[in-house]
Amino acid sequence: MFNRFKRPLTKSRTANKEIIHEDNDLSQKFLDPSLHHNEQYLKEVFHNCSDVVYRSLSIEEGIHLLVIYVNGLVDAKGLEELLLAPLIAAGHNPDVNKLIYFKEVIAQQAVAIRDTQLVNDTSQLVKGILNGKIALLADGETQALLGNMSEYEKRPIGEPGTESVVRGPREGFTESLNTNITLIRRRMRSSKLKFEPTIIGKMSQTQVSISYIEGIVKPETLEEVRKRLNNINTDAILDSGYIEEFIEDTPHSPIPLVQNTERPDVVLSSLLEGKVAIMVDGTPFVLIVPMTIWSAIHAAEDYYEHFIYTSAIRLLRFSLLSVSFLLPSIYVATTTFHPQLIPEALLLTIAGARENIPFPTVVETLFMEVIFEALREAGIRLPKPVGSAVSMVGGLVLGESAVHAGIVAAPTVIVVAFTGIASFSLPRYNLGLAFRLLRFPLLLLAGSLGIYGVGFGVIALLIHLVNLSSFGVPYLAPVIPNTTSDLKDIFIRVPRWKMNERPAFLVNENVTRTPKQEPITSKGAENEDGM
Repeated sequence: MFNRFKRPLTKSRTANKEIIHEDNDLSQKFLDPSLHHNEQYLKEVFHNCSDVVYRSLSIEEGIHLLVIYVNGLVDAKGLEELLLAPLIAAGHNPDVNKLIYFKEVIAQQAVAIRDTQLVNDTSQLVKGILNGKIALLADGETQALLGNMSEYEKRPIGEPGTESVVRGPREGFTESLNTNITLIRRRMRSSKLKFEPTIIGKMSQTQVSISYIEGIVKPETLEEVRKRLNNINTDAILDSGYIEEFIEDTPHSPIPLVQNTERPDVVLSSLLEGKVAIMVDGTPFVLIVPMTIWSAIHAAEDYYEHFIYTSAIRLLRFSLLSVSFLLPSIYVATTTFHPQLIPEALLLTIAGARENIPFPTVVETLFMEVIFEALREAGIRLPKPVGSAVSMVGGLVLGESAVHAGIVAAPTVIVVAFTGIASFSLPRYNLGLAFRLLRFPLLLLAGSLGIYGVGFGVIALLIHLVNLSSFGVPYLAPVIPNTTSDLKDIFIRVPRWKMNERPAFLVNENVTRTPKQEPITSKGAENEDGM
């Protein structure tokens, strides 16, 4: 009966000792009535997996059981109290299937064990064990009982490290998918909020959840997300960044086309606009599509402060974005090719500072940019208490030393430092990284063609941005193509009671966010009472 399991003995070496073991047929599809052969098969499948635990039990009437689980993925205390103790104490009716009987016992006495199911397929059994479920096998049965007792160490909920705010929620996502779903569900108790589960990764079997609000999201956008995720064929997904590279529309563009965030409020506000969130188990970063450039420039805090403050800060942020991208190039172009554009007093100051500098302006600017980026990268990689000190002290010491040594001019240090400070104003790290990268070719154009090179580079970037799209949505929408009604929340933010409609380029139906109304004031309340 069991001859199909017999194969020649093979040899393996562990810790310099020769061990002989029986190499069972790993292609076994269904469980066998013999508990011993099922145990041997599973031990061969989990060969050298020291975290897989096998617990053999014998209860009355000669019933032999085997409990298998992965240590660290299940609740060990609950396993002892809620599964093993009831099984040992339970009687047995020989006229019924053992596992069905034990399932009833578990349902009555072990309510903490969730999602119990009977399986006879070995692949389903192995997958369930690796997903943190316990497996119960009985001698003489061709089915196994799987129960969900998964519990593992996870990081507590804390404030997001990359999107801190002065005013607003302080909760951030963790590496647990269930925790992240709970953080969103707690903020919206509606049956319209959906979480579609899927599995990606042939070996990692990573759990992924597609989140959207039914009735708001465009069906074609949702279907495109499903299609792209289903077409991912890889062995493992270890972070949402893996998925981002697979599904972005223009993979060779330095401009980010998929938004990522650690904040539940940002995800939920995006879902209310008709976007789709992709949540991945094992990472606190959630992907949001479609993405526009404006969503990367807007900060979460923009919606919690007064609209006048928010509008002023946004205008400042747009100005700083232009400075961080253009200032070094304009400085190089004007000082090298077009000094007539600089006021005479300022030109004399710059010329005096550069009198003994041996390098052209473009070379010293590139040199200081590289130094600044190196200090910034070192500050990120070093431990936090040390990293900030290294960045600040290193910048001051290197800048001062370079000026005194006559390698770079003081105006160059000022320009590069102000450029670096301006680049920190962008809320999204990936967009800031893209503009930091594009700053270098623009510098080379300015050093070779002057202001015409700067203009050529800016025009080329604008053409590239206009041609970008994210899941069918133009990257510069609603500015290009222009939708006047959606400009209330782009460069400035109008009051909340005037933001009546969702973005037209993201939704087809259910456009109305709130009915048209005026601010609720004491005067307005008196008028209503008088009526």
